[in-house]
Amino acid sequence: MSARLASADAPLRVLSLIPPMTQLNTPYPSTAYLTGFLRSRGIDALQADLALALVLRLFSVAGLQAIRDEIEALPQARRSAQVQSFVAQFERYCATITPLIAFLQGRDSTLAHRICSRNFLPEGARFASLEAYVDPDDPDGGDPLAWAFGALGAQDRARHLATLYLNDLSDVLREAIDPRFEFVRYAESLAQSQPTFEPLAQALAAPQNLVDRTLHELTLSTISTHAPQLVLLSVPFPGAVYAAFRMAQSIKQHHPHVITVLGGGFVNTELRELREPRVFDYFDYVCLDDGERPLLALIDHIRGKRSKERLVRTFLRDADKGAVRYIHIGEPDVPFAEVGTPTWDGLPLEQYLSLLDMLNPMHRLWSDGRWNKLTVAHGCYWKKCSFCDVSLDYIARYDGVAASTLVDRIEAIIAETGQTGFHFVDEAAPPKALRALAEELLRRNLAISWWGNIRFEKSFTPELCQLMAQSGCIAISGGLEVASDRLLKLMKKGVSVDQVARVTHAFSEAGILVHAYLMYGFPTQSVQDTVDALEYVRQLFAAGCIQSGFFHRFVCTVHSPVGLNPEEYGVRLQPLPPVSFAKNDVGFIDPSGVDHDALGRCLNKALYNFMHGILLDDDVRNWFDMRVPRTTVPKNFIRRALRSVHESARP
Repeated sequence: MSARLASADAPLRVLSLIPPMTQLNTPYPSTAYLTGFLRSRGIDALQADLALALVLRLFSVAGLQAIRDEIEALPQARRSAQVQSFVAQFERYCATITPLIAFLQGRDSTLAHRICSRNFLPEGARFASLEAYVDPDDPDGGDPLAWAFGALGAQDRARHLATLYLNDLSDVLREAIDPRFEFVRYAESLAQSQPTFEPLAQALAAPQNLVDRTLHELTLSTISTHAPQLVLLSVPFPGAVYAAFRMAQSIKQHHPHVITVLGGGFVNTELRELREPRVFDYFDYVCLDDGERPLLALIDHIRGKRSKERLVRTFLRDADKGAVRYIHIGEPDVPFAEVGTPTWDGLPLEQYLSLLDMLNPMHRLWSDGRWNKLTVAHGCYWKKCSFCDVSLDYIARYDGVAASTLVDRIEAIIAETGQTGFHFVDEAAPPKALRALAEELLRRNLAISWWGNIRFEKSFTPELCQLMAQSGCIAISGGLEVASDRLLKLMKKGVSVDQVARVTHAFSEAGILVHAYLMYGFPTQSVQDTVDALEYVRQLFAAGCIQSGFFHRFVCTVHSPVGLNPEEYGVRLQPLPPVSFAKNDVGFIDPSGVDHDALGRCLNKALYNFMHGILLDDDVRNWFDMRVPRTTVPKNFIRRALRSVHESARP
């Protein structure tokens, strides 16, 4: 029998929780959207961020003392150099952790001067990265960060040093307490594309370590504070799955009548064929895709107003047979215009940490600053890219909203949070919608700062880029993927390299920072393709078209066109084992036989230097530690593409 309230008239309080780990500078938006929507329907809804709470508890004086106590029980052979350094400087860590956290929360800006002195914080292995910035031609070594922050950039310089300090402590925690601990990818290998639940089950059955115990205490405290009847755990990434199950485990052990529901991006992508009954030892229900309609149906069921046979996109365990059932009666989703305005009420916005982990003005936006995350539209208007999960609802179902409605939401969020920074987290925001948004912001004379993700399509003219900049756009990110016209066509990106050059240059000319998502290892990509792609990227950086980028290895997924039709891309899929839990990544055999892993290490090294303006004039072959062919790309290809735009614009 599925979990229900004793009476249809009984009060129902819904608590949405963010499990560790997501990000530390701003709340992940799923709970804000669900809480705002449920409140718009008259439901008592609350939210809490246990990812932030866990980090603040561990990285406190009491938390550091608990870490040291755990270390003292370890044999000397288990204590790495980083751990020994922590123990040796323990008193300094205890003296600095509280003011440092306050500084990163924006509550004690004057501490920057002491941090910048390099005499205040204890320094571990992470600070060795600063040596990479020392000028070898300066006999005295000089200031390794002068090129990035100059004489007056004390706040940013201190934030970078403070981030290295936190990373040192994270390394100690991982090496001495929990080898799975990461600020973002926490224990993700237990969940990502795991065909069976067994690795996760074994981890959940193991004795709790300090991190587990701390999360257990925070979970029970949160449940006691809010007294919910229904708890929603949203897991956007594999790195939040283990902690979500640990939290549900704590709830079931101490509050067995509280109904628990699992959802989020990981579930929507990887658990679509869920068959593992043990998942329901932790969760009463698992919901797919947008949560609004499934939750309304589930709440009606919990209140006794509909049978379980009329649930929407919901997995449950059959009480009689013990097998997993999927129930979906096909009710339409809530239109994007009717999902309401997300709310951050209940989240401690003043406690988030602004970090600066990379010395690149565009790259820092992901970890620095408190951004209100919002979507311009639901889904992707393009939905053709062959590497993307275009068959899934969050991409395939495009649903827009009027610019006036979107700006109404922006104004409501500013009134609630006092923050005017917005990150639009669309798969790819449509140029038509961004034009309307920019015009509406300017019409209302509303001053905000915003950035988001786009496609580098020709509709982003210099005029539109200038309009977006005037409305507050400070940065954009977009997929260049493999910078090869042949492969871009195979990917169905709908763009070319010279078009990307013109569009990115238009953004840069408007004063908007540009980040390029880059890819390697796409089916049939040769070594020559890879060398040529890096040359295109080098020229884009040298011409000032892009300021930041990230190379990731192509992964074939079962929901993408490559995974669904591999023969069209010249590859053969490897058989998957029987799947009862997560299913997403699928191996493939590429007849090219290229060692993409070896090439990838070289690509990332080159890109890291390009982002810091280093060796932009060098032959790209110098970045590879194996013999590679000379590039076939003309050395002035990008400049020629840009020159043709200027010439055609002349009267």
